Amino acid sequence: MSSNTELRVKVLYDFQSQPGSGELTIQTDEILTVTRQDVGEGWWEGLNSKGESGLFPAGYVETISSMPVPSFPPPLPPPRQPEADNDDDIAWGDDDWDDDDSQTSAAPSELPQQNSHSMYTSTGVHSTISLPSATQAKQQSVRKSYNRFSTFVKSGGEDYILGTKNKSVSSDNCVYIVQDSNGDFCWAANSDREYTIHIASPEKESKLKGLKSFIAYKLTPSFNNLQVSRRYKHFDWLHGRLEEKFISIPIPPLPDKQISGRYQQAFIDHRMIQLQMWVNRITRHPVLSQCDVWMHFITCTADEKRWKTGKRRAERDEFVGASFYFSIQPPNIALEVTAVEKQTDNFSRFALKMDDAVRNLQTVAQEECKKYSSQYKKDYSKLANAFQQLEASFAVSGQQEGELTQAFKHTSNTYEAIAKLFEDQPKHDFEPLCDVLHEYKGMLAAWPDILQIHKGALNRKKENLKLQEEGKIDASTAASVAKRADVVSFATLAEMSHFHDMRKSDFKLLMQNLLTSQIQLYQNVVSHLQEALSMYNY
Repeated sequence: MSSNTELRVKVLYDFQSQPGSGELTIQTDEILTVTRQDVGEGWWEGLNSKGESGLFPAGYVETISSMPVPSFPPPLPPPRQPEADNDDDIAWGDDDWDDDDSQTSAAPSELPQQNSHSMYTSTGVHSTISLPSATQAKQQSVRKSYNRFSTFVKSGGEDYILGTKNKSVSSDNCVYIVQDSNGDFCWAANSDREYTIHIASPEKESKLKGLKSFIAYKLTPSFNNLQVSRRYKHFDWLHGRLEEKFISIPIPPLPDKQISGRYQQAFIDHRMIQLQMWVNRITRHPVLSQCDVWMHFITCTADEKRWKTGKRRAERDEFVGASFYFSIQPPNIALEVTAVEKQTDNFSRFALKMDDAVRNLQTVAQEECKKYSSQYKKDYSKLANAFQQLEASFAVSGQQEGELTQAFKHTSNTYEAIAKLFEDQPKHDFEPLCDVLHEYKGMLAAWPDILQIHKGALNRKKENLKLQEEGKIDASTAASVAKRADVVSFATLAEMSHFHDMRKSDFKLLMQNLLTSQIQLYQNVVSHLQEALSMYNY
């Protein structure tokens, strides 16, 4: 479309937008002004007569005319991700340091291509949209479902499963899935490339002669021992890239953002611990730990040109979303639909129950943190003050009772020391527990979408096997769809295996730490009380 004209279109079919999706509700015979045709996946962006802006299926409208652009600008489109050729500096631009902990707009999911006539409602009920016969004549032999509520469709999964897109992948970028001795599928690990990353030395830095300040953390990978400096904002950018690229992998959440108190030492130290946990989780993942954007993040030093090149490469990555499946090299095994469906359904039920349990435990643990650092501390301090008051009264009795007075004084000091023990205790047990639960809560929240993507692939496989049985498509077409659907299944099963392995390891260590710390606390309490008791043996 030229810069001097705008396309006007007439709506052929009603379309109801999904709340919060950036879509635009349109009605038959309505006239729209198209503002963007390069949204992708069969979607356009435009304005209605009320000046409302949003996305709508290009197949639901027809062109009626072009006219000069009006003098007034159109409303801003829904929040979208930055363009890939963004010329930010090495610190991602000169925006205010508040952005390090301010809320960022969530980028909308990649939108589906609209070429079809079958549709699913938000409740999963199948419905049909009647299209003109001319459109029906253009349909492919493999039918394509349009479901704006389906994460699978929005991620571009339909195009991958149906083979409408093909991409070649170099061997260096291939991701392998293997079958272990238990018969489970898992991501292939590369023991020669295992490493760790140490985060340390958080420092308050500034630019623009001190007008903008932020906290920078130093990351040092074990394979090169070269330190790089990263802000929270950089982690946030990386997190977005990982989520966009790996749609079958739940990316652990970053620490919560915070504006007030961000320069307090306790907050800085705790955030460093949380970022260390996040980095550890990425390095433990066979796929995430080896991907290009992650390696660029942990190895690129203060070379601005190199940084920009790697950043742009990551933002222009072709193999994101459903296209990541092109990178996967699975075992040469045909998966049985019923067995896979049973396995993923069981995992779905497990994830739901674990999500409820994690949220409940996190609530209880947070309450314990508050009790230990406030209520329990306060209670023991009250006891200390009460004994101190009694000791002071004995001191003016005029009697020879120095030993008793000293014993009471020691008892008062003992309870004050116990109060301090309880105040400091959460950072040894319940805070680490809450930090891990925060990670799992975020990862568990991602599983419904991952399983929905897999369900979409499995449904396409079943539908095309049925079409083959009915003689509506040939065996090679059905086999091709089944093979690509199996790649999605392999990826999902591999990630399920990884999740279970990490879960069992994490919670074993977590409970060992919790119970050990609790035992140590009460052993210290007993030791203090025994010492106080000995003061009365005179």
